[in-house]
Amino acid sequence: MKVLVAIKRVVDANVKVRVKADGSGVDLANVKMSINPFDEIAVEEAVRLKEQGVASEVVAVSCGPAACQETLRTAMAIGADRGVLIETDAVLEPLAVAKLLKALIDKEAPQLVILGKQAIDDDCNQTGQMLAALTARPQATFASKLEIAEGKACVTREIDGGLETVQLALPAIVTTDLRLNEPRYATLPNIMKAKKKPLDTTTPAQLGVDVAPRLTTLKTAEPAGRAAGVKVPDVATLVAKLKNEAKVI
Repeated sequence: MKVLVAIKRVVDANVKVRVKADGSGVDLANVKMSINPFDEIAVEEAVRLKEQGVASEVVAVSCGPAACQETLRTAMAIGADRGVLIETDAVLEPLAVAKLLKALIDKEAPQLVILGKQAIDDDCNQTGQMLAALTARPQATFASKLEIAEGKACVTREIDGGLETVQLALPAIVTTDLRLNEPRYATLPNIMKAKKKPLDTTTPAQLGVDVAPRLTTLKTAEPAGRAAGVKVPDVATLVAKLKNEAKVI
């Protein structure tokens, strides 16, 4: 069984992002970039399926500039067998990414596609669902447990009311949640081996996909600063402030 894992290059989760002075977007100059945490979980799960003998090949794919090769090498250091970069400098929206992945799925024919449920930069949480619609494949989102057996995927999903278990016929699309697993650290020997693993490059034009953006960012702004709290001498004063100043009661 071939497993395709989609990964995204994002600002490292430990970096405090800054908004550009003109409000046109986030300042990415000299900022540490890394693999999206949810996608790292997806890579780990695919590698575990291979270690269990369920998967025969794990293919990591990323869409973006040439610098995404570094992100793909990280995925291959974790355990992916090879990488595919769909290289473009265009700003990619979720629908464009889904179309690119659909074109690659038609070419690679994986039985299982695993994605992070969302990227920590735009928090859209749309690509997996759009990909399932475009490929007409069953989907399970927010997976916290995944088991493959007899041509079916049994997925435990995290929902508002608790947990939901669904069964999908393969081929299928699965998006990962935080509690699915804890990704391993890439060891130095595996990092060195990843440099020799095959990494193919293609473009949206070669895949026949139009990635022109359909949305325009008008303004980017930092959240408003929180006001400092105040101490009150008694309950009556607290109630008065909540009623007259905060107007929450």
